[in-house]
Amino acid sequence: MIRFLLVLPLLLASTFGWFLPPPPTAEPGIPLCYTAAPTTDGFPGDMRQFALDPAFQALHPAPLPLHYAAVGENITFATPDGQQAQGYLIKAKKKSDKWLFVYQEWWGLNDYIRKQADTFYKDLGENVNVLALDMYDGQVATTPQEAGKLLSGTKEERLVNIVKGAFAHAGPKAQVANVGWCFGGSWSLRSGLLGGKNTVGTVMYYGMPVQDVEQLKTLNGDVLGLFATEERISKQVIENFDANMKQAGKTLTYRIFPGVHGFANPSNAKYDEKLAAEAYEMALPYLKKKFKV
Repeated sequence: MIRFLLVLPLLLASTFGWFLPPPPTAEPGIPLCYTAAPTTDGFPGDMRQFALDPAFQALHPAPLPLHYAAVGENITFATPDGQQAQGYLIKAKKKSDKWLFVYQEWWGLNDYIRKQADTFYKDLGENVNVLALDMYDGQVATTPQEAGKLLSGTKEERLVNIVKGAFAHAGPKAQVANVGWCFGGSWSLRSGLLGGKNTVGTVMYYGMPVQDVEQLKTLNGDVLGLFATEERISKQVIENFDANMKQAGKTLTYRIFPGVHGFANPSNAKYDEKLAAEAYEMALPYLKKKFKV
């Protein structure tokens, strides 16, 4: 009798199709950043839940070596939680309230991010302050295993305080645009939300978007989304984001590139120079228009 009761649910499930679908599997060779797992605050799914999974880590090739002489300076700034945050700043040649916030991938604020910050600074005409935020408080990973440990150890409240501290450092009159990749792509959008009226625009490279319409209603400015062809941040996820932005009365301009997640990251072994150039040719004019440069 007991055996029958244990087997009965399986028989019913098989007969009526009650089995749940298997969990999504990662596409071979495509580094992923976020799942679409919901959170109660309406922000992106939390990558920390699988940051320590060896299978997930294996999808992120270790950054290639880079020796780069940065032109900016490392700075510290106060955060609302009474601590100090760090960043990499290239100051505008002339006093300016125009700021570009640059958000790191899950590796941390490494020389690849500094180099990209310098590139934006030069191409924007050197009259925009460019600040790359250090979301790991000085720690940088060089292997997927290290990156997983660093990411899994982050605290949501601390990350938010770092962003708020950066806005305070920029000043009450700051006009801030945001750009980031992967983990930083998601935080670029969140930065746009946290910045309120100081936000003038947001560029997100293959980051999981905020889908909550009420959250999106608070966004100042539009969004440029530069996405990859992948399973987790899928075409459906992006189209849902577009629909939710429309419902919130906001504008999303996006393109899904025929490349893997991380295609615009030169530290990635799967870096696609051609697609990265095409994406940058969309991002740079967008930012120039926001800053009127």
